[in-house]
Amino acid sequence: MAVDYIVIVVYLAGMLAMGWWGMRRAKSKSEFLVAGRRLGPAMYSGTMAAIVLGGASTIGGVGLGYQYGLSGAWMVITIGLGLLALSVFFSARIARLKVYTVSEMLDLRYGGKAGVISGVVMWAYTLMLAVTSTIAYATIFDVLFDVDRTLAIVLGGSIVVAYSTLGGMWSITLTDMVQFVVKTIGVLLLLLPIAVVKAGGFSEMKAELPTSYFDPLGVGGETIFTYVLIYTFGMLIGQDIWQRVFTARNDRTAKWGGTVAGTYCLAYAVAGAIIGTAAKVLYPELGSPDDAFATIVKDELPVGVRGLVLAAALAAVMSTSSGALIACATVANNDIWSRLRGVVKRSEELSPEGEAHDEVKGNRAFILLMGVAVICAAIAVNDVVEALTVAYNLLVGGLLVPILGGLLWKRGTAQGALAAVAVGGLAVIGLMAGYGVLANEPVYYGLLASLAAYVAVSLATKPTDEAVLAAWRERLAGRAPETAPQPAPAHQ
Repeated sequence: MAVDYIVIVVYLAGMLAMGWWGMRRAKSKSEFLVAGRRLGPAMYSGTMAAIVLGGASTIGGVGLGYQYGLSGAWMVITIGLGLLALSVFFSARIARLKVYTVSEMLDLRYGGKAGVISGVVMWAYTLMLAVTSTIAYATIFDVLFDVDRTLAIVLGGSIVVAYSTLGGMWSITLTDMVQFVVKTIGVLLLLLPIAVVKAGGFSEMKAELPTSYFDPLGVGGETIFTYVLIYTFGMLIGQDIWQRVFTARNDRTAKWGGTVAGTYCLAYAVAGAIIGTAAKVLYPELGSPDDAFATIVKDELPVGVRGLVLAAALAAVMSTSSGALIACATVANNDIWSRLRGVVKRSEELSPEGEAHDEVKGNRAFILLMGVAVICAAIAVNDVVEALTVAYNLLVGGLLVPILGGLLWKRGTAQGALAAVAVGGLAVIGLMAGYGVLANEPVYYGLLASLAAYVAVSLATKPTDEAVLAAWRERLAGRAPETAPQPAPAHQ
């Protein structure tokens, strides 16, 4: 294992070095939070693929393949479909808005009346996403160094917090590009063919396993539908995803770069399911499907290759964790704390150099604060699936309708948006309490309740002021200067 340890240590040291390098570039709020909105197609595609394909897509995707066979790919496929839909239909408009958060978009569309509530919902989602990603370090470091769960979480989490705090989005972009390359080599080019060969090839896999393992719909139609609601729609509206869209150099980069990343996700989904299916042949009696990835890596791969593939798993977790962390901190600072203080911030282009520097310091402090909170929460939380389900249920049930409604329906109003967030969010929470966190009903009925409230209240209230809509259309067309929207008073 000595060679494997060296590979991992060099990889982790490289992550910290890139964080230090990124710190030298992040001199303004735009540089720190959205990499100066300057990423070209190659870097944009790589970093977008890196953030959406995390530990759940890698370790969890292989586990679903172990449990269900090829149809276990559907969870990651729906993530890829969501990214494709976002890229083709919405990303160009989102990039042209020149904002930093989803709540700022809601303020622009509805006239500065989205209030703190949408920020709180988005903050809860990004926090839980970061927590669940951080928990995954325990599995990887246990295989690597045989350390206990708490130490593994602190070790992995501290490295991500360190490079994210130092350089912000520039550091995360650089590390994500490395992580994208490592994942591609480790999972697609090494683990996939080795696992299939070790299992005796596809003919042997078909002979050893039930035919249901090769049924593309074997996981069940209702499960696939739920994946679409949670993950496909979640990709359309998550702050962690939108913040990457904001890094694109132009709307063409956002559209086509995201399309490439979404296509890559589909290939990654199938690869994970095949690896899991091969693991089922090799280890038919594992205690948990989620053990499939670590077991096949530990037992079947040669020295050195094993280290690289474990680095790939670590890369998957770190990319999602860092993206969720900076999203969580951005929302906490810009959408909640600044609003509660009643502070109106101008963009760095209109501010003195010292004020721009203070904004970087403030966002850096929030990343550090949220990072410590994430590590502490990850130590306390045991059930990753439940935590992630709560996060996505709140996101989709509370924010999907007002966000897509704002983009697609002119008649939607601020009152309708607030009603949709409140009714959808409360409905999801109440239904999870009644049906159970992992039930499908909360997101089904919560989404319907949110839609009904949005349409009914919007039609019952005065249309959005035409001046607000005119300013919104100018921003969507990319003709307005980049300015931060004025936050509404905290009581709204």
